Amino acid sequence: MGITEQYQKIRNEIPEYVTIVLAAKTRTPEEVKEVINAGATDVGENYLQEAEKMVAMLGESAKKVRWHMIGDLQKNKMKRALKVFDLVQTLSSFNQAEALNYRASADGKIMPVFVEINTGQEVSKKGVDPDFEKVEDLVISMTRLEHMSVEGLMTMGPMTSDPEDSRPYFRKAKKFFDNIKELDLPGVNLKTLSMGMSESYQVAIEEGSNMIRLGRVVFGDRKY
Repeated sequence: MGITEQYQKIRNEIPEYVTIVLAAKTRTPEEVKEVINAGATDVGENYLQEAEKMVAMLGESAKKVRWHMIGDLQKNKMKRALKVFDLVQTLSSFNQAEALNYRASADGKIMPVFVEINTGQEVSKKGVDPDFEKVEDLVISMTRLEHMSVEGLMTMGPMTSDPEDSRPYFRKAKKFFDNIKELDLPGVNLKTLSMGMSESYQVAIEEGSNMIRLGRVVFGDRKY
């Protein structure tokens, strides 16, 4: 089954309210253009340089989708990132948020962002510790940033061969999402819970995800 057929199959199988972000890491412009033509609305990139190159090579097709930063965003690359990405999913500290807010203010734009939670407390991954007070404190502190709109939470959860192993991590993230939403904080429009990838998206949706990040299950195995 080709990229178009695989994307449309998944799109038809999952609820309409779930947004699919296509993870374009290592993919060719031809592959990404095909999935855009198949109806994709959102594309994610892990690295700024790859995103810049992809957007340039796609030309007009790049304007048909929203571009998500789904990797770690370094401070020295934020100015360039604001020209490429429509949304940053991976904020995990106030210093990082403050730096992005400063650069967004210079551009006169308000940047939609998600707070990333390291639900598995993995040393190799970024994200806020899965402690509600820490997540709450970060979101509250971000309400002071006028050029930033907190619109979601994001988590990965540990990589595992059994999707069921991810369930407790997704469940915890959903609980945090609901609790933050109940605070009804000014300037916070929490509407998206981004969790679930190729191996785990079905479990993630069952646990409350309304945005999934898919790569291999749509494009096939990565070619490095």
